[in-house]
Amino acid sequence: MTKTPSLILTTTVKDDLELLFEFQLNPEAIYLAAFTPKDPHDRAAYIEKYTKFLGDPTIHMQTIHVNDRIVGSIARFYIEGDAEITYWIDRPYWGQGIASSALTRFLKMENFHMPSGKFALSGFRVFGKGAGAAPDTVQRVIVLRG
Repeated sequence: MTKTPSLILTTTVKDDLELLFEFQLNPEAIYLAAFTPKDPHDRAAYIEKYTKFLGDPTIHMQTIHVNDRIVGSIARFYIEGDAEITYWIDRPYWGQGIASSALTRFLKMENFHMPSGKFALSGFRVFGKGAGAAPDTVQRVIVLRG
């Protein structure tokens, strides 16, 4: 995985939405996305929807910057009480380790409650059809159940 030296996450603001809208127009990205709008070209609907999300305290949205350029977004939201994470990276930046680096940083920002108090995260890699070799097969996993 390529190291992303200057990746930072910032709170998403309304001004970011115009550029993030452009990213989601890529046909290949639309094909791979879990959630897509009826009309991905409807800028007004996109801006309206995500502006509402910016004010929702149950949604944590961050804008991903690399070398002072917006390259995507990552967010936590809830479905039926379960935390979900979504991200979108501009197509020219796929396969560079940006999603993995952003996810690692984002999870460090989140405060998940674990009833047992035992939880560890390490060495993330986002899988997809990007460039680069697949990671090694997992050799050892320890799952502690109370």
